[in-house]
Amino acid sequence: MQTTLKSNVTFSGAGLHTGAPVMLVLRPAPANNGIVFRRVDIAGDNALTAVWDNVAVSPLNTRLTNSAGVTVSTIEHLMAALAGTGVHNVVVDIDGPEVPIMDGSAAAFVRGIVGAGLTRLTAPLYAIEILSDVIVEDGPAMAMLSPATSLQIDFDIDFADAAIGRQAKTLNMANGVFVRELCDSRTFCRSSDVDAMRANGLALGGTLENAVVVDGGQVLSPGGLRHSDEAVRHKMLDALGDLYTAGAPILGRYTGVRAGHAMTNRLLQALFAQPDAWRMTRCDAKIAARLPGVGVSKADLFAVA
Repeated sequence: MQTTLKSNVTFSGAGLHTGAPVMLVLRPAPANNGIVFRRVDIAGDNALTAVWDNVAVSPLNTRLTNSAGVTVSTIEHLMAALAGTGVHNVVVDIDGPEVPIMDGSAAAFVRGIVGAGLTRLTAPLYAIEILSDVIVEDGPAMAMLSPATSLQIDFDIDFADAAIGRQAKTLNMANGVFVRELCDSRTFCRSSDVDAMRANGLALGGTLENAVVVDGGQVLSPGGLRHSDEAVRHKMLDALGDLYTAGAPILGRYTGVRAGHAMTNRLLQALFAQPDAWRMTRCDAKIAARLPGVGVSKADLFAVA
């Protein structure tokens, strides 16, 4: 069955790129609503459904846009939290153009959602079952969806900075794995990238407290890393959030090699351009038990930093 929140959940903070303060409220929504953002600071056409064909290509984040030109950016951490806790329907009221960065991970969103709890709705839940391989490539970067009985994420990154280097990880996202293994992993960047972004009017809200900043072999953020492979874990977090813009949970294996937001969106475009590569599958109890978020409880939060 589909789910929604039992009660409102409120978050506040600054946007990573704008630095502007913003308030965000998650509100329960009816069955088949999906994930819908509303820019409450804008009158008129202010609703944006979080689906792949409303995503504007960006290498730095995932940004939604509607036909009126209204946008909401940096949605990927919140989308990952919604996917990883099994929320299918919610209205996201936000009073600015960018989701607050919080600590650079999805942990605060997860705590709020799990604390509020979920309501099961009577409407059936459908998942997108991958039937054949779909792949997109760009030089050494690649993203692929292939058949699997649950959502699995396999990611490989390779950075010149010794503090990151080559990292690879594979996880089955069932049974609360996202909450325990990924949700506290923070966004990361090189110190030189921060300087370049700020020179271009970006990362104005970025600090050493809401991102892992590295310089060669050094981790500049206080307290160091939460996981030795925190960088690849965060890339997996991003992938889960971006995949949730498919409009439903995915039953399949995602493989990413040096992939980012734009490439994952290209992968979804390629998927839906091939009708024989997928089908909508009604989730019985056996299938639902393999979806991210099913069975997540407050006990899972003890594993989160």
